[in-house]
Amino acid sequence: MNPEEKRRLAALLRTGRWAAFATARDNVPLATWVALAPEDDLGGFLLHLSRLALHTRYLETNPRASLSFTEPDRGAGDPQELARVSLQGYIETIGRQSDGYPAARERYLARFPAAATTFGLGDFALLRFVTETARYVP
Repeated sequence: MNPEEKRRLAALLRTGRWAAFATARDNVPLATWVALAPEDDLGGFLLHLSRLALHTRYLETNPRASLSFTEPDRGAGDPQELARVSLQGYIETIGRQSDGYPAARERYLARFPAAATTFGLGDFALLRFVTETARYVP
């Protein structure tokens, strides 16, 4: 990967606040959109999801998931030429009593201050997407 491709990939992963999120249960796929905050340089992302949402319920039986990011489509040129990346991995819950919860919560809120209200709701969970593999199209 050349330096420009690396720069574009880093921008996709660090500046995007919204990603396509794919889950599956009982051979039924589901693609939705989620807000997320990058956690580290290793492909970790924080998600704050309601347990009432279908994608979160799917994760209860199958923690495997995928995130997809793309450069913004500006309405001109060939969209097939937009840089994009799909990450495959799994979701783990960050329990409210775990040592890492306060720092993860603060990192998420730094990106989404308006989410402070939902952290007080009992149906929301703080989750970590752990990247295992990636497919990047520069």
